[in-house]
Amino acid sequence: MGTTQQMIMGLVMWVAVFAVFYFLLIRPQKKKEKQLKEMREALAAGDKVTTIGGIIANVAKVEEDFVVLELGPNRTKVPFEKWAIGTVEPKKDSAE
Repeated sequence: MGTTQQMIMGLVMWVAVFAVFYFLLIRPQKKKEKQLKEMREALAAGDKVTTIGGIIANVAKVEEDFVVLELGPNRTKVPFEKWAIGTVEPKKDSAE
């Protein structure tokens, strides 16, 4: 009976370790990925974005899998994959 109890305790210990890893590492990462996906799906023309490479630009056009960004003073239009968008700047109120 002693070895059976040791096996059960060992199994309980591994389940506890997995639970800790899930709640501290896996779950927050999935939540962050979900927020990024929602942010990228909500892109609209006129939004100011920063790519994961650090390029700051305005969105000119949004397609299903890519966006066209306007860069620099010449307003050069360059296509980017949606996954390359890192952040969207919050829009400022026009009343300010």
